[in-house]
Amino acid sequence: MALAPDSETRGTEWGAIGSRLLPKALTAYRAIGDQMQRRTRYSDPLPRLETPLVRQNGELRPASWDDALGLVTAKFKATLKTHGPDAFGLFSCSKSTNEMNYAAQKFMRTAIGSNNIDSCNRT
Repeated sequence: MALAPDSETRGTEWGAIGSRLLPKALTAYRAIGDQMQRRTRYSDPLPRLETPLVRQNGELRPASWDDALGLVTAKFKATLKTHGPDAFGLFSCSKSTNEMNYAAQKFMRTAIGSNNIDSCNRT
């Protein structure tokens, strides 16, 4: 379990409970922790990634949008070829707009060919 960078920012900068980082914060800390600026107030915005990151030889490196989307496309195609459309699933959010949920399910059914679609609307 990773610890927040220091006791002064624990729980404010990295999304921690006590000294444990939450999963998304842990991933962000491992990826770009040393590059993030310290945040001293909740009203200060967090720094945003300006370019996509791709993993190469176990390390994240900046990439162009064309390279990143090309990599995702290649991985999707390889997974479809190897495991078929049932290897994919989509979980949609009830807080999204109807149009966004429609586009997501349309993508899954037409581009991927899978009916593995669920949402938190029914819970």
